[in-house]
Amino acid sequence: MALQTILLAVGPGDADRTEELSRAVVDVAAPSGAQVVLAHVFTDEEFDGVVSQLDYDPAGDIDTDEVASRHATVRELTNAFDEAGVEYTVRGRVGDHGESIVDLANEVNADRVVVGGRKRSPTGKAVFGSTAQEVMLSAPCPVTFVRGD
Repeated sequence: MALQTILLAVGPGDADRTEELSRAVVDVAAPSGAQVVLAHVFTDEEFDGVVSQLDYDPAGDIDTDEVASRHATVRELTNAFDEAGVEYTVRGRVGDHGESIVDLANEVNADRVVVGGRKRSPTGKAVFGSTAQEVMLSAPCPVTFVRGD
């Protein structure tokens, strides 16, 4: 069965690994013709900061998908997808990263989820948790982990 939908989920820690993430997704999506859903998941604090930097009217309706599409990390990834001829849509979410990614994977009926991360010690995982680990254990489809430095 060919892949139909790939969910690439990025967050605050992924700015330094956009090249690795885009390559991992393009390598699969381009030959298979898969649609990519590029999702940026924000914490409440990060979202408020991005909204103020983008000069939105705080009293107006703020579209999380639009905020995500204007984020620098997402723009770098969409440029790579444009160059490779990969079709994509951009989604934005605010909340718990792992839970939001799993919910979105279910919502878009993802055939694969791609997440980035870094190597962490067992203590680091126990103390801080691991979004990638939560996604790998809870996603409704296979998960590809792209490790950065």
